[in-house]
Amino acid sequence: MKNVIFISPNFPTNYWHFCHELKANGMNVLGIGDQPYHELTEELKGSLTEYYKVSSLENEDEVYRAVAFFAFKYGRIHWLESNNEYWLERDARLRTDFNIKSGFQVKDIPRIKFKSKMKEYYAKAGIPTAQYHMVGDLKGCLDFAARVGYPVVAKPDNGVGASDTWKIEDDQQMKWFHGQKMKHIPYIMEEYVYAEVNSYDAIIDSHGKPMFETGNITPISIMDIVNHLDNSIYYILKELPEDTRAAGRAAVKSFGVKSRFIHFEFFRLTRDQKGLGKKGDVVALEVNMRPCGGFTPDMINFAHSTNVYKIWADMIAFDHSTMPVGDHAFCAFAGRRDGKNFIYGHDDIMRKYGGNMKMVERLPDVLSGAMGNQMYMAVFPTEEELDQFYEDVLEVEEDRKNEKEEGDMAE
Repeated sequence: MKNVIFISPNFPTNYWHFCHELKANGMNVLGIGDQPYHELTEELKGSLTEYYKVSSLENEDEVYRAVAFFAFKYGRIHWLESNNEYWLERDARLRTDFNIKSGFQVKDIPRIKFKSKMKEYYAKAGIPTAQYHMVGDLKGCLDFAARVGYPVVAKPDNGVGASDTWKIEDDQQMKWFHGQKMKHIPYIMEEYVYAEVNSYDAIIDSHGKPMFETGNITPISIMDIVNHLDNSIYYILKELPEDTRAAGRAAVKSFGVKSRFIHFEFFRLTRDQKGLGKKGDVVALEVNMRPCGGFTPDMINFAHSTNVYKIWADMIAFDHSTMPVGDHAFCAFAGRRDGKNFIYGHDDIMRKYGGNMKMVERLPDVLSGAMGNQMYMAVFPTEEELDQFYEDVLEVEEDRKNEKEEGDMAE
């Protein structure tokens, strides 16, 4: 029987499904988290062989002792995983310390976490990347901006999501960025790419071959959602485009991905851009060696009539899966931001789209920055219905007023 340690099985709240499917496959599922056991959901309790509570998952000594305890009690640990971007580096340190070979080790971290290091592996895969500059003094950054043109984007070289990401549009904002950025961490600065984000989401077996593939589109950048407190939208595609599939598979090979659930992000250019390609071309953004965040695994299930939690657990237990994939559809996520004057209220939305809805929830504050406050998740067979859903859910009074004024001017 394999012993699998799952870090933070209680957050995100849907991650208990990973544990459930592991246990259903005969695994010893050993959870480590900072939530008291009596506060865990009954579903999660029933999915764990044992749970070790630490005072904080930030306390590396406590988490190390928890792993040591499980190793002493159950013997060799075969897998250790969190499926969470925030813990990837710590997961790798624990695997290295406890000689757990099934997963990334400390030596692997630079190429999978540092945006500047990723570019070398994208180049090996033949996928173009944005020009970049490692942030040093102000003059170097001004020179870079003069060369590539404003706007430019600056962000931590080793960051999570869109946290501390800056869109800089002129010299004055560049000076402001230099005065405000954190002094103790390295930043990367890149030319701005005019594009929407397309992803390659896959479960990869121990030979580097995909067991399951899909993708999503984010029309509004996470950077803009976070920085401008905008609504959040993205959707799982009904069918994965072949160029996204080809780029994803090439990146999997170049980065040496094995036995993982991954979320690789690419730009699809919305205009011709010198040095990158023509409108519609695929350009590299970054790799994420974990599932797409939040409720995306559930969205994938709804879009493809399958169970990616089981496919992932089958990968760990058997290195293959017989989980069927059924009918395909678009699965839309819309995250409304509190304080906006929406045309249609919650009840209106539910009356019109109740038959399409799969999940409707208030999102916790820790997720609301990137995902909004009120979440709607719905499935549609056509792109036209998908577009109408977004229009109805996100339209605000100001949009309708502006449309009327434009119409009056045209007359």
